[in-house]
Amino acid sequence: MNLKKYAAVIVSVITAASSCLITGNAVSDTDIAGLKKVIAGENSIDLSYDFDNNGDIDIFDLVKMKNYIINDDNSGGETVTSKYSASEKYVKFMGRYFTDKNNTAWLVQSGSAAEFTISGVSAEITIAGDSMVDSEEKYRPRYAVYVDGELVEDSLLSTYEKTIKLFDGDTPRKADVKIIHLSEANNGAVGIKNISVSSSSANPVVPAAEKNLKIEFIGDSITCAYGVEAKSQNDPYSTSTENFMKSYAYLTAEKLDADYSAVSYSGHGVISGYTSSERNTESLVPDCYEFVGKLPDYMQKWDFEKHKNDVVVINLGTNDYSYLKNDLENLSDDFVNGYTDFLEMVRSKNPDAYIICTMGTMGGEDIYPLIEKAVENFRSENDDRIMCYLSAVQKTANGYGADWHPSEITQQQSAYVLADKICEALGMESDKVGLDFAENGKYDVAINSDSGANAAFYVGYDKSFWVNMVMGGEKTSDIQAYVGEMNLTSGKYRLEFDYTTGLTKEIPLYVKQHGSESCYLSDTVNSDTSTAHYSKEFTVDSSAENCEIVFELGKDNYYNATFSNITLIKIS
Repeated sequence: MNLKKYAAVIVSVITAASSCLITGNAVSDTDIAGLKKVIAGENSIDLSYDFDNNGDIDIFDLVKMKNYIINDDNSGGETVTSKYSASEKYVKFMGRYFTDKNNTAWLVQSGSAAEFTISGVSAEITIAGDSMVDSEEKYRPRYAVYVDGELVEDSLLSTYEKTIKLFDGDTPRKADVKIIHLSEANNGAVGIKNISVSSSSANPVVPAAEKNLKIEFIGDSITCAYGVEAKSQNDPYSTSTENFMKSYAYLTAEKLDADYSAVSYSGHGVISGYTSSERNTESLVPDCYEFVGKLPDYMQKWDFEKHKNDVVVINLGTNDYSYLKNDLENLSDDFVNGYTDFLEMVRSKNPDAYIICTMGTMGGEDIYPLIEKAVENFRSENDDRIMCYLSAVQKTANGYGADWHPSEITQQQSAYVLADKICEALGMESDKVGLDFAENGKYDVAINSDSGANAAFYVGYDKSFWVNMVMGGEKTSDIQAYVGEMNLTSGKYRLEFDYTTGLTKEIPLYVKQHGSESCYLSDTVNSDTSTAHYSKEFTVDSSAENCEIVFELGKDNYYNATFSNITLIKIS
């Protein structure tokens, strides 16, 4: 390529523009002349012209400048105020939405959002409400508005129309804007009537950039983040404590830098919604999956061909369990068949997506084997681009949301696990940050009976580790309680647990690779009859298989030791 010839063309375009905005600062004629000389080789390299901030002045800077001229054309012309519809020409939609005959765009599902960049001196948006604004306050749609990542509005819709100022001033600026529906589709939608901008730019409103990875989340109240901001499990439902941005779904998409879409309804299931007795066929996700929303105003067919997904996550079964538990043995086949049918529906709408199935955060894990069976049925008849895993049951130590729903901590932990599963499915590298490596570790006790040591142990449903020492043997190492079979990757970790013993005792503690003398962490726990908490950080320099957390409990006779809430989380 003749770089000077190409540069001359670009420079002629630049010279023709008397002014433009670059990262918020106007470019003068002197700047343009200087860039022209740098490109022509007449002046030495000046990194102030490094528009793509990569440390070099090259062809990519020319492209960057061209894009500024074309897309951010604040050329010093007349500032005018114009209104723009929330259409795909101007905004990027996340999640399912519907545009009515008046060109109002309705953000229907949990997390449905509009994202765009505004160039101008001032801007505002007009929000619209549907019939749900006349309902009880606790059922009104909740939404949020962000400008450059800063929250400027977080409200329940209580009027049919509301105008919100995004920014105002005398100096032109660029701002990234996001409007997001925080509550769920059961309680109405959030409309965007128009975007008003005062600007001299030829393109004052442009859509946010599409991301490479697109994930769809299908679920129930857990996916909706029902009650995630409630003060306790005793709080009743309210849209004011439902916040999709704290859902495992949103957090997973954020971690993987993905665009997302959600289809989630509280109380819904695959063959039965939540019930106290009879089967609930009024609350089934398969019946509304093909539509933008379930409410009559939004029951429009969703365009799957236009909105393709790379991954589809199905987190259903918790509400089905409320029905199945009454006669699990005789109802199991109905669930397996219904789940398999739904998988086939999802595959027909997402022919190229990897499907990941899970459940278990709120219990009901007794039906997880039925999901495994449905996945195997589907795999044998269709394809192998599908996997499933059992989500960890929420822990009391992490708190609860309204009506015993997952807390913010539980939602975040679920997101770390799911992000890792998606990386595994797609062959992407996972940093493993946030994962609890003790979650699936093997809990066991090693007893040196030759020394006379004797002990019994029990692992509770919540992974509490109870050890009863009868005879302690001769050394502390004669009885070792351990959490093992953990494969650690290099990085920084935090080990935490609660503990108590029936006597005052120093307990040697290690984190190490099985069979190795060297330790990643070596410490002593001072225990007595009261419950205490332990927390310590350490570093693993290189990946290692078959690692273990070891508590040395031997030497003393006739006492109990209990370790609970054991976590080994990678923090960086």
